[in-house]
Amino acid sequence: MGSSEPPFQDTYKALFDDYVDAESKYEKNDVVIVAECELPMVDLSRLNLGEEEREDCKREIAKASQDWGFFQVVNHGICREILEKMRREQMKVFKRPFCEKINDEFMNFSEGSYRWGTPSATCLKQLSWSEAFHVPLAHISGLGGLTNLSSTMEQFATTVSDLAQKLAEILAEKMGHKSTFFKENCLPNTCYLRMNRYPPCPISSEVFGLMSHTDSDFLTILHQDQIGGLQLVKDGNWIAVKPNQDALIINIGDLFQAWSNGVYKSVQHRVVANKLEERFSTAYFFCPSYDTEIQSCVEALCL
Repeated sequence: MGSSEPPFQDTYKALFDDYVDAESKYEKNDVVIVAECELPMVDLSRLNLGEEEREDCKREIAKASQDWGFFQVVNHGICREILEKMRREQMKVFKRPFCEKINDEFMNFSEGSYRWGTPSATCLKQLSWSEAFHVPLAHISGLGGLTNLSSTMEQFATTVSDLAQKLAEILAEKMGHKSTFFKENCLPNTCYLRMNRYPPCPISSEVFGLMSHTDSDFLTILHQDQIGGLQLVKDGNWIAVKPNQDALIINIGDLFQAWSNGVYKSVQHRVVANKLEERFSTAYFFCPSYDTEIQSCVEALCL
């Protein structure tokens, strides 16, 4: 059986050679220290309490989305058993040989679902040291082969989808815009599940696990392990997110920023590489269908 590791150093040999040449000519830059912080924490169990507690909880969700673009939630209704099972099955599939994972017929995943590295990279700083399966939820029920993985993905996606709808409705309500927009346009079969693995990287100070970016969806819900590595921009500075084993991370995407007319913030974030430990995460992307027309809810209210 072949190696499960993507061949980063072979495929991107020219970039590594350029790095070695540059390192021999110049002194190495000092490592940039990034402060660690805890994201705003929201206890969703308060949504089931009295009106005052419920409204306070909703205000916290909206404020974090305005000020940070990120927050974390506990008592979110997704049982630990499902989260732990998702992580176990995810680890199994990434341990399959690399030659199997790059095969478009692997598990009947849709073509191009398996992704690794950055084909367009012209230097190491543009290379994402990671591998991922980016799977449309519409295709999960038809997966063959690893049935435990497909059933676990379905369980995970179903519960997280309900959470995404709930959060989207709250954010819309706090904009003064109760509507059926999200229920009508962000259906389970228009959303995506992404399983990420960040392998140990021998030159972790020179490479990112995932390049700086914003998410293009409405909302992203992330379940990560305890290794750490997620960073985001706050007040012009990069800060590291402290992992919390009981929490899910929520972040605003570009579409929600557009829909809210910039009230809710879609912020730059990235994942740094780790020299010694691999890192896993699973992301749920709350998306509309491709033909959905996105208009600012603020403009709509002014009509």
